[in-house]
Amino acid sequence: MSRLDDLPSLREALEAHGLWAKKAFGQHFLLDLNVTRKIARLAEVGEGDHVIEVGPGPGGLTRALLETGARVTAIEKDERFRPLLQEVADAAPNLTLVFGDALKADEAQVAAGRPAHLVSNLPYNVGTPLLIKWLTGPWTPASLTLMFQREVADRITEGPGEDAYGRLGVIVQATCVGRRVLDAPARAFTPPPKVDSAVVRLEPRADRPSSDRLDALQRITAAAFGQRRKMLRSSLKAMGGEDLIAAAGLDPTARAEVIPVEGFLALADAWLARRTAP
Repeated sequence: MSRLDDLPSLREALEAHGLWAKKAFGQHFLLDLNVTRKIARLAEVGEGDHVIEVGPGPGGLTRALLETGARVTAIEKDERFRPLLQEVADAAPNLTLVFGDALKADEAQVAAGRPAHLVSNLPYNVGTPLLIKWLTGPWTPASLTLMFQREVADRITEGPGEDAYGRLGVIVQATCVGRRVLDAPARAFTPPPKVDSAVVRLEPRADRPSSDRLDALQRITAAAFGQRRKMLRSSLKAMGGEDLIAAAGLDPTARAEVIPVEGFLALADAWLARRTAP
C-alpha cells in the first residue's frame, strides 16, 4: 500500500484523470498544500478526531486533514472524482468515501454517535444552505471550520449596524461563537473565482437554542430581514406587530439591521409565548 507522500501532486492527479472544475457544482480547486495544511491546523483536529469533509474534489484539503492523524469521512457529489479519491483512500486507511448529495446526508449516521468536526472548502452554490442545515438541524457538529466566499464570511461574522449583518449572521451567532481565521485570495484557487474567499471557524454554544426556539428565530428573521429597510412594526405586522415587539422589549420603529441577536431571540420567545398562550 502506498503512502500519502507517494501520491502524485494534485495537478498531476487532475491531469492524469482528465478532470476540471465544474461551474454547475460551484467548484474551485484549492491546490496549494500550504493553504490546505493551514486550514487543517486552524481546524484544531488531530490524532483520533473524526472529521467530515464536504466537497473534497481532488482531495487537497483531504490530504492535509489525513496528515494530522484525523479520521476523515469525505462526502462528494461529483462521481468524476471517485477514481482519484480512491487513490487517496488506498494510501490512507483512515479515509472513508461517501458519494452523494451533502444536503441530503445524515451526518448523525456518518458520525455514528461520536463527536465529529466539519472541515470543508465548500462548493460556492451550496455553502449557505449546508451551514443552515448544520446549525439548525438535529445533529450538532463539534466544530466547523469552513471556507466561504468572502461576502458570505462577512454575513456570518458581522454584527448589528454593519453592512453585511442579516438573517444568516443572526442564526449563526445565536448558535455558535465564530470568527474569521483566514483570508484566501482568488488566485489561490484553480480556476480562480471572481471573488476572494475566507475561512470561518465556528464553535457551537453550550446554550444553543432549542429546536422550537430556532424554528421561531428563523421565522422572525425571515420576516424582519425580508423587508429590512422597513421598521419592525411593519415587517413583523403579520407575526404580531407592535404587541409582539413590545413583549420583546424592543423599539417598534427600529429596523432589523440594528437589532442584536439577543433582540431577535427575545422576539422568537415572545412569538412562541403567543402561540402557546391559552
